[in-house]
Amino acid sequence: MARQGASAYSGGSPTPSTAMPYIRRGSDGLIESLHRYDTGGMEFLPEGHRDLMAFIGHSAANPSEFGRLDADFVRVIEDVIDTLIVKNIINITDLPGEAQAKLFARKSFRERVARNSLRLFSDTQFGAVIDDTNFGELP
Repeated sequence: MARQGASAYSGGSPTPSTAMPYIRRGSDGLIESLHRYDTGGMEFLPEGHRDLMAFIGHSAANPSEFGRLDADFVRVIEDVIDTLIVKNIINITDLPGEAQAKLFARKSFRERVARNSLRLFSDTQFGAVIDDTNFGELP
């Protein structure tokens, strides 16, 4: 016998009677609260509904924002590791083999991208200036 409030859910797709979320909307049409059970006057939203995701803070922009932040953070960690190695605080061989392989793979990828990227600046005796040799003659 299931106790009050316990779900009899045994797998598969959740059904409105066994899973969240029931919601209550405010007068503005926005979700104001989530509930496990329908206590009257509530609406059931399927898992992943955009209104539900926005209410719990998982809007469409958030995943890409986290991805960008994660990529930025990985680059910071790489720079910290490089600095520690340059200052002879650690050796690359102090890191586990998998970490070494990933660092070398990322470094070689970045070097390949840098070699194939558009070069807008060139070094001169006066410093870096815009390289206009690829623009052709101006009218």
